[in-house]
Amino acid sequence: MDLKHLNYFVAVAEAGSFTQAARKLHVTQPSLSKMVRLLEEDLGVQLIDRSAKQIELTDAGLTILRSAKHIIQSFEHMSSELEEVAKLKKGMLRLGIPPMVGGYFLPSIIEKFLTHYPQIRLQVIEQGGKSLEQDILQGELDFSMVILPVKDVEKYHVLPCMNENLRLVVHAGHKLASEPSIRMDQLEHESFIMFREDFTIHHLIKEQCTAAGFEPKVVFESSQWDFMTEMVAAKYGITLLPERVCMQLDPKRFASVSIVQPSIPWQLSMIWKKDKYLSFASKEWIRFMESELQNNK
Repeated sequence: MDLKHLNYFVAVAEAGSFTQAARKLHVTQPSLSKMVRLLEEDLGVQLIDRSAKQIELTDAGLTILRSAKHIIQSFEHMSSELEEVAKLKKGMLRLGIPPMVGGYFLPSIIEKFLTHYPQIRLQVIEQGGKSLEQDILQGELDFSMVILPVKDVEKYHVLPCMNENLRLVVHAGHKLASEPSIRMDQLEHESFIMFREDFTIHHLIKEQCTAAGFEPKVVFESSQWDFMTEMVAAKYGITLLPERVCMQLDPKRFASVSIVQPSIPWQLSMIWKKDKYLSFASKEWIRFMESELQNNK
């Protein structure tokens, strides 16, 4: 039985489609289908029911899927351990980040890390915090930068990285632009420009609005804070962003106002799954992050 065949079968089972799995694996669909059939012939059982519009696993397929994941994980651990024994300082890390983090927090750290370890490949994936949490649990990512709180926090190691507050962002001519601070209940009749629902900050802001006694009127959602601020400049609505993002805004076009009663904390942390084998690259990334955060205090 070929380990590659197992990998291909797991990819098809998780994607629920030969087409999507082939795209993810960067192989042709006929090649992928052939590999899965070879595995079925080796095992002497049918693993996938291809008669329906969407593929379904047979009982044998479900059994093999559970075992295959353990086999693949064990092989990956063995490979990583052999690499460490051989003292080869290389490997690959998969790091997930929310869009706001990429521009002003991680680039300098990543540059220093790759300078120290040029043979380590670092793959960075940008998406919403809720998706990042799931990708960590499913083994799609090694580390993720997320905004607290996270669901099922007991399943992760958590390294705090940044702690600041959200601020109100309005266009320069807005009636609240000259205020030294505002309360959340003062925003009841404003139009909100927000991150999409797969972003933790979306739910954080909605919870604070509810606590202030109103449901926010959301007129626009995006995954990019710079696009959101341009919509603010166009007088389409208001938004809430972290302090360091607000510092980058043009004061001639925007005003950022402190929010009190209550203030809204924006706590950036790095998470990784507990009970997961840590490769040399992973251990060095954790150590490097801890050192950089300590130096920046």
